[in-house]
Amino acid sequence: GPAARIADRLNGLFEWAGDGKPVWRRRNGVPHMYYIQSTLNEIFHRERFDSIMAGTQLFTERMLCELVRRAVRSTGIRRVAVSGGVFMNVKANKEILALDEVDELFVFPSCGDETNAIGACYLEYARFRGVDRLPSIGTFLLGPSWSGAAVDAALTRAAALGMTVTRVEGIEREVARRLAEGQVVARFWGREEFGARSLGNRAILANPIRKGVIQEINEAVKNRDFWMPFAASVLDEAAPLYFVNPKQAASPYMILSFDTTQKGKDDLANGIHPYDKTCRPQIVSREANPDYWKLIDEFRHLTGIGGIVNTSLNLHGDPLVHTPLDAITVLERSELRHLALNEFLVQKAGSGR
Repeated sequence: GPAARIADRLNGLFEWAGDGKPVWRRRNGVPHMYYIQSTLNEIFHRERFDSIMAGTQLFTERMLCELVRRAVRSTGIRRVAVSGGVFMNVKANKEILALDEVDELFVFPSCGDETNAIGACYLEYARFRGVDRLPSIGTFLLGPSWSGAAVDAALTRAAALGMTVTRVEGIEREVARRLAEGQVVARFWGREEFGARSLGNRAILANPIRKGVIQEINEAVKNRDFWMPFAASVLDEAAPLYFVNPKQAASPYMILSFDTTQKGKDDLANGIHPYDKTCRPQIVSREANPDYWKLIDEFRHLTGIGGIVNTSLNLHGDPLVHTPLDAITVLERSELRHLALNEFLVQKAGSGR
C-alpha cells in the first residue's frame, strides 16, 4: 500500500554498516539533513497526508527495530534501555518490545530534551561516586506540591468567579463516585509530574465506557484532532485482564503501548485507540501513587472496572498546569465543570451535586 511505498522510499536514503553494527549513514548522493527538503518533496509528491504520516511511522518503526537488533547482536545484551525524543513514539516502542532479540525494554519516561538535565545529573553522580550502577528513577512526581496560601488564593479566586468550593472528606471516593456517574473531573493533587505525561496528579479524569465522553472532553478543553487517542490509568492488579503483555513489561509512565484483550476493549473503550484498539496505559501501583491508586480502586468498587481515562490538565497547546491558580484558570477558560483541588471540590454554578 501507500504507507509501505513511502517507507521504502525513505529507507532508500540510508544504508547500514556492512559489519552488522548499529551504525547507519546517508547513501551517496543524499544531501545533508539541513538540505533534505527538496528530496523529501520528491518522495512525498502527490501522496495523501495520511499516507505520508503512515509511511513515515512505518519507516521509523523499521529503522528503530533494526537499530535495536544490531545493538543486541553486537553486544549480546538483551535488556534494552532507550532514550531520546523519538522514543516518545509509543507505537515504535511496541514494535521494539515485541522483537525476539529483546528480553526487557526500559524507555526513559518523557525522554525528549527535557530530561537531558536528569541524564547530566546521573552522569555526574556516577563520576563523583565512582560507581557503574545507578539508583532507579522511581517516581516521576518530581515537581512541587501546593498548600496553604497558594491554595487559599486559588479558592478565593474560584469563589469570586461564582464557583462553589466544598471541603470533602474522602475526596478520592467523591471523585470516583462522580466518574462512575459519567462526570468529567479535573484533579490537582500532590506533587506535579515531570515531563509531558499526566500521571494522575495534574489530570482530567473520565469514565472509560460512557459514550460521548471523549467528544465532551474535546469540546470542553482539549480540542484534539480526531486521530489523537486518549489514554488510561489502570490498577496494577487489573492490568493483566486488559493488556497483552507476554514479557511483563512495566508501564508506569505512559511510554509503552499494548494490544488489548476483549475485556480491555470493553472496559477501557474511551482510553484505547479507536482504530487498532491499542492502549498507552499508566499502570498504577499503590506504592508509586497511593492516593491516585485509591481513587481508581474506589472507581473499581463502584463499577467493576479497574481503570479510568486520564488526560493532562491543561488548555490545548499549553503545558500541564503548575499552580493551584493555573488549575482555576483552566476551569474558568474551558467548559470543564468540576475540579478536585487537594481536598476541595470546586464546581461551576449549575454543575449539580
